[in-house]
Amino acid sequence: MALKNVYIPYGGYWSSPFIKWQGSISHMHSGLLAADTAKRWLAARAISAEGFDSIALGWTVPQKQIFYGAPWVAGLIGAPGISGPMYAQACATGARVLAGSAHEVETGFKECILGLTFDRCSNGAHVVYPNPNAPGATVDAENWVWDNFGHDPFARNSMLQTAENVAKEAGISREQQDECALIRNGQYQNALANDRAFQKRYMFPLEIAAGKQVKVVETDEGVFPTTKEGLAKLKPVLPDGSVTFGAQTYPADGNAGVIVTTKAKAAELSRDKNITVQVLSFGQCRVKKGFMPMAPVPAAQQALKAAGVELKDIKVIKTHNPFAVNDVYFAKQNGLKLEAFNNYGSPLVFGHPQGPTGLRVIIEMIEELAMQGGGHGLFTGCAAGDSAMSCVVKVG
Repeated sequence: MALKNVYIPYGGYWSSPFIKWQGSISHMHSGLLAADTAKRWLAARAISAEGFDSIALGWTVPQKQIFYGAPWVAGLIGAPGISGPMYAQACATGARVLAGSAHEVETGFKECILGLTFDRCSNGAHVVYPNPNAPGATVDAENWVWDNFGHDPFARNSMLQTAENVAKEAGISREQQDECALIRNGQYQNALANDRAFQKRYMFPLEIAAGKQVKVVETDEGVFPTTKEGLAKLKPVLPDGSVTFGAQTYPADGNAGVIVTTKAKAAELSRDKNITVQVLSFGQCRVKKGFMPMAPVPAAQQALKAAGVELKDIKVIKTHNPFAVNDVYFAKQNGLKLEAFNNYGSPLVFGHPQGPTGLRVIIEMIEELAMQGGGHGLFTGCAAGDSAMSCVVKVG
């Protein structure tokens, strides 16, 4: 389905810094932290929360009392009269929040929605499930984050194994993965140039209470130094595998938000009235069992077809790439050089908080398009269950 009347105000979004798991926000309730960040961002932009007629939450790791999700968070940001849906689609959650909100605006059901995504992979929930039929009525239990990273109950493999499966079938070598990781790290370093000029276009700091003091976190934490020599020294994680820790992302914590609305309202809320950001289409697909890194390719094709454009029309491409394998495969399938996409950073380097991951990438895509004077942008990224979501936007 092509969209015709869905816009994002230019500058009507933010991402917090992403903090590597067990870092400085590992003890904080991700929903409460996201609400606080949203409230401060709205105040900084002089935008009233009363102007929203809905709020959409995206999260994948439960936090205490998140049962009350959308109405609770809406009240905390100063909009106690609204509510809305909650989405959880693993790493595709950010794109799903944008898609769900976009379709509500397109149909006229809502006019101005705040999409708010957040997660804390650190200290993830340890869940127990009553099982009266078990011996002695002992409970079933799982570690929400790690058990699900490690085992897909349908495909019966870990996420890491999906990368190995694709590497083997597509002939992706260890050396190609290392090359990709090195290129992606260099692109991220460009976002830090000139006192983080690129990141300051969209990144909004976190505030952490520390006794009577408040600690302000302005930058990503946990990005590790990457060199050709350092990558070469790493051993594959799995026996007889090719994927090392240097060629995959890491769990993280953080939040991101976006306003989704009509053309008229977007112009009213825009940071620059001369720049428009139109949401054109989405794609979603699922590939064969255990081959998750392949999924962004057909998802991208769906979104491009729905938008009525071709890959050659796309000025900026961004991906969610939990493994370097993802990007090597995408480049091979589309005849691209690795340097041709993911300028200024990607989750392979800055981490993977799940809920907000895709949304940060889309925000970076919008800003890069604005810097280049406009054009079409494509986001695509995989998610658990060998699936993927993609999105095409136009900045003018």
